[in-house]
Amino acid sequence: MKEQKFSTAIKANMELILKEQLSLSAKIDFAQVAAFIPYVYSADRLFLIAAGRSGLALKAAAMRLMHFGLKVFVVGEITTPAITAGDLLIAASGSGTTASILTAAEKAVKAGAKVLSFSTTLDSPLAKLAAHTIILPAAQKEDHGKSISEQYAGSLFEQGLWLLTDAIFQTMWAEKEVPAEVLWKRHANLE
Repeated sequence: MKEQKFSTAIKANMELILKEQLSLSAKIDFAQVAAFIPYVYSADRLFLIAAGRSGLALKAAAMRLMHFGLKVFVVGEITTPAITAGDLLIAASGSGTTASILTAAEKAVKAGAKVLSFSTTLDSPLAKLAAHTIILPAAQKEDHGKSISEQYAGSLFEQGLWLLTDAIFQTMWAEKEVPAEVLWKRHANLE
């Protein structure tokens, strides 16, 4: 009996998540998002940073960007080199106030690199450091009022970040017309 109750609730929650993502998508300024691609193409190397579940979403984006043959590093990994002028730091923070991400953005700017950020607001220290900010109009992790999202904490932002970076990858892939077989040759083979 409980399994039926759980299956009904899971289905309803899946539909809630999809509904919220469709609503989020309708509010995104895709001209603002499109500016991401020239920043990526003009950078010598890409460095990606985010914390928690947003960090997982950006690691997924890092993998897709690597498939293009771009030089991509995830900040915090032991083999990540120093950022320098000509590089791009891609940072995600819903609030734009996450201390570790702000520190990395400050260091990137000081080194002469550009910062591109994903956030829920332009009114944040991260947005002020960024050359360009893409707004995902989602709830921040401490927004518990459920006025923007019925999901827990920053789930809408984190899911939206993953989906949006996948949409960006799909756009780049279509624009470059690189066969999947070519990209696949760069896929991890030590799994």
